[in-house]
Amino acid sequence: MVIDRINFLKDEINRANYLYYVEDDPSISDFDYDKMFAELKQLESEHPELVTPDSPTQRVGSVSEKFFPYKHKYRLYSLDNTYKYSDLKDWYKKIDKDYPNQEVVCELKIDGLAIALTYENGILVRGVTRGDGITGEDITNNLKTIKTIPLKLFEPADIEVRGEIFMPKSSFEKLNEENSANGERLFANPRNAASGSIRQLDSTITAKRDLSMFCYTAIFTGQSENAPKTHFENLMYLKKLGFNTNPNIKLCKNIDEAIKYCEEWDKKRFELDYATDGVVIKINDLAVQQELGFTARAPKWATAFKFPPEEACTTLTGIEQSIGKTGAITPVALLEPVNLCGSTISRANIYNFDEVRRLDVRIGDKVFIKKAAEIIPKIVSVVRDEEHFNRKPIEIPKLCPSCGSVLHPHPGEVNLYCENPECPGIVCAKIEYWVSKEAMNLENIGPAIIKLLYDKGYVKSFVDLYKLSTEDFMKLPSIKEKSASNMYNSIQNSKNNPLSRFICALGIRNVGKETANILAEEFGTLENFLNASPEDLYRLEGVGDVTADEIYKFITDSKTKEMIEDFKQLGINPAAQNLNTSSELKGLTFVLTGTLQNMTRDEASELIRKMGGKTASSVSKNTSYVIAGENAGSKLDKAQKLGVIILNENEFLKMTEGKNI
Repeated sequence: MVIDRINFLKDEINRANYLYYVEDDPSISDFDYDKMFAELKQLESEHPELVTPDSPTQRVGSVSEKFFPYKHKYRLYSLDNTYKYSDLKDWYKKIDKDYPNQEVVCELKIDGLAIALTYENGILVRGVTRGDGITGEDITNNLKTIKTIPLKLFEPADIEVRGEIFMPKSSFEKLNEENSANGERLFANPRNAASGSIRQLDSTITAKRDLSMFCYTAIFTGQSENAPKTHFENLMYLKKLGFNTNPNIKLCKNIDEAIKYCEEWDKKRFELDYATDGVVIKINDLAVQQELGFTARAPKWATAFKFPPEEACTTLTGIEQSIGKTGAITPVALLEPVNLCGSTISRANIYNFDEVRRLDVRIGDKVFIKKAAEIIPKIVSVVRDEEHFNRKPIEIPKLCPSCGSVLHPHPGEVNLYCENPECPGIVCAKIEYWVSKEAMNLENIGPAIIKLLYDKGYVKSFVDLYKLSTEDFMKLPSIKEKSASNMYNSIQNSKNNPLSRFICALGIRNVGKETANILAEEFGTLENFLNASPEDLYRLEGVGDVTADEIYKFITDSKTKEMIEDFKQLGINPAAQNLNTSSELKGLTFVLTGTLQNMTRDEASELIRKMGGKTASSVSKNTSYVIAGENAGSKLDKAQKLGVIILNENEFLKMTEGKNI
């Protein structure tokens, strides 16, 4: 019968896919595989009623208009992590008090995208992104294109499988080579490439991107007497069902063995064809896992060891002078491109010319770079070989690189400043800040577009953005109607942005996001803010006297009043913002420093404000708590000197855990 032949072909092709993509052990020739696949397609075209979701022909879907949110049946938690082996021992010691001599499973931490796959009776029915851990996006059609994700399991099972989608390094390099040849944008690293590929509305594009998946756990949604009793057995069972598990998983007797595993892979990880940034360590006994449970964001029975940031050596090819919205001139190192932590780096921060002197960096020097907080590349040292001393030291600039005005230092500061208010560099920098994510968040309008608008005379201030038409954008090189419409709509939609964003976007000296939030919450409306007295500003917690003076000087300036009147005429009406949904943290002021692992600093700030607390950008005697993440800097030092209570991220999460927000 036709149905028997179709079922036979599906099973054979699915098994061949598993052996080829998971086991790396092809069972049949390409010719035989293509022949079976063609026969299956032909039979299904003749009998469309026999096409099922588990058919290999269904791996390439169609074009979707959008992805839809889907609430996870079982929450996807984050992981606590550390860079210190002593922390791993402390974590294990804490568990060992109540559950002695526990085995642990070590798995390489894949730098990819977490997903949840749902199987009913062995058939893939849904694939969802992690999202915020509670709600993700349904991307089932795209996930079906990934050959290491089985459409049908070797045994029927009701199961939810968690995995990490990644792009092999070799595939990433090939993709960037193809994009370069076609004049398309290059991806920064394999993770970005995987992320961009998995969220394509056209799943045929996803299918071409050579993505893969390692699964790392499963939840049995149906009753099963034979369900695994340990995490290691769980992984072996997943492999038996047809899933791709990482071949470097190791069962360890204790934390000392786990630490040896971490030390081993810290050296060997660069030999792999996929990016890994650490090791995940889990208690093996599933019953113990269940008893240990979870914190608000992470399992107590698992933790992650992060590999220390990688350093790379390259050559300094030049120094570019960048000008900011305040007129500050910042040196930026131009580098011979080098790979660092999965990204190609060609620029790095030097911060100021005092740092140029301290490093004694010279054009042509070999320099070592690393990522500060694993995000921003910076020069950490210079190779002082014989050639270094034969090169000329970098001269400190005397004139503005944008307008040629004489640069001036400010008392007590290391930066040099251009003080020409009409300087093209400053004007463009102010507009760039206005449209930035931190400020008014105008999508689709970047520095290149702003420079074109400025050069053509369309925009000389951020007020002018609101005078532009779709046709004005279409007069720019290579801008088509759809892009022009998107930029115009983005500007129009920002007219009623929250007051905090508007104040932040104004670029008042010393006023960033935290201070803008304090001002917006205190004064409520734009009119009240503009009518604030010096006394009103001085009494605000988190706003120092120097900043208060800068704010008052700005709001009373005749040019500011003229600008605000222009905004009103153009229909800009910032909305009052009241984020508070509880008063649990009322009266408390927090300062955040360093990199948080389970949330961004912006997310932490928003959580604090929702609970009635305040955030400040600097530490003072009025600071209630400092929340210190990885690579915390001078704010942590100041908090220690002032005796301010310091919380790590987990302590902060415990403080907010279970609150009614």
